[in-house]
Amino acid sequence: PPSLSFPPPAPLRPAPPPDWSSLAPCLLCSLMGFDLNRHWQDPSPWAHPTLHAVKQLIVQMNQDPKVSLEFYIDVHSHSTMMNGFMYGNVFEEEGRVQRQAVFPRLLCHNAPDFSLSSTSFNRDVVKAGTGRRFLGGLLDDTSYCYTLEVSFYSYVTAGSATPVPYTEDGYMKLGRNVARTFLDYYKLSSLVCTFVYMILGRKKESPLFYSMLPSLGNLFCFHS
Repeated sequence: PPSLSFPPPAPLRPAPPPDWSSLAPCLLCSLMGFDLNRHWQDPSPWAHPTLHAVKQLIVQMNQDPKVSLEFYIDVHSHSTMMNGFMYGNVFEEEGRVQRQAVFPRLLCHNAPDFSLSSTSFNRDVVKAGTGRRFLGGLLDDTSYCYTLEVSFYSYVTAGSATPVPYTEDGYMKLGRNVARTFLDYYKLSSLVCTFVYMILGRKKESPLFYSMLPSLGNLFCFHS
């Protein structure tokens, strides 16, 4: 209706699953037999209609100067490994490599079932058609593309060897911790900007910032 008005697209926009995983989450292909996470390079509007639509939406958002497309996270379940973990991309630019590592490290602090040791960054040829790989090459260096994998069955926490079965509540808790990590990430971004401002000599040193350095480790090294 003409009386309705809608806000501009937000930097973080959930996307619908581009396959039928909501109907059968344990299956790897669509009803037509396609593994949709291998067809991001050239999805067919006939064979992969939902994937084609999602890709067009992301391309449109990326071209919109009013939209800052900062994160793409593809959520998958894993049938053999435990815990939650991430896959990221490999880049030649060291600064981009360091920036990409920030979010998984923050998530590891927030989620006891997230494994940083199982998180890896690769450019395997067999994964070239995945959303993470394709969009990592399409979007600019201010965007970060990940695959978040979560075990079908269980996780182990630090200091324990006893697997804990995942429940629906456990999966929802991990989702809340991902959302909390976004909040921490943007708080951290603000601190980084403050630190750069201090380096330029325009602001007095912040005791809060330096008190956080030991726990943050080298998260700031790429901004120096």
